[in-house]
Amino acid sequence: MSTHTTAAGGVQVCSLKRDTPQTIPANSPYTVIRFPFGSAESSDAFAMHQVNQPDGYVITNWDSDPRSGLIWPGVAGWGTLYAMIQWEAGNYGELRDQFVRDPLGLTPNPNDTTATEHRPPSPGMQCWTKSWGIFVNPSVPLAIRATHDDSVARKIVLAEFKLVIHEAA
Repeated sequence: MSTHTTAAGGVQVCSLKRDTPQTIPANSPYTVIRFPFGSAESSDAFAMHQVNQPDGYVITNWDSDPRSGLIWPGVAGWGTLYAMIQWEAGNYGELRDQFVRDPLGLTPNPNDTTATEHRPPSPGMQCWTKSWGIFVNPSVPLAIRATHDDSVARKIVLAEFKLVIHEAA
């Protein structure tokens, strides 16, 4: 992991990668994509994706706890979110994903979604990227969620989720 410092008006980055499959149930509601802690491919120099959550909750199993999909912004500012999702091949009619503020109901304004996309499948493996800008606040966690409409459970085989915050000066 890199260790960067920032001054007022600087940039903070959290970059997460999941390279083990996550199963998404058939015709399920949106599911938070979960990410490991301390992965060699991830970077969290500003402690925005930690086992010990800012509200005191401690994650004991990242692969089963949806809280492992949360990024808690380190500062308030303009955030740019990035995501990459690769699904296994399947009999999809539609693949769906979205960014969401507070997907788990931890604040008075839960499930504030943005950049929701419904996509028809392409031949073979499904590979998607997206980016979106939003204002972020340290008290409101962010996540990427996904679902599909196949009649059987399907796997996300690779995913990345990134937040770049441009602090107000």
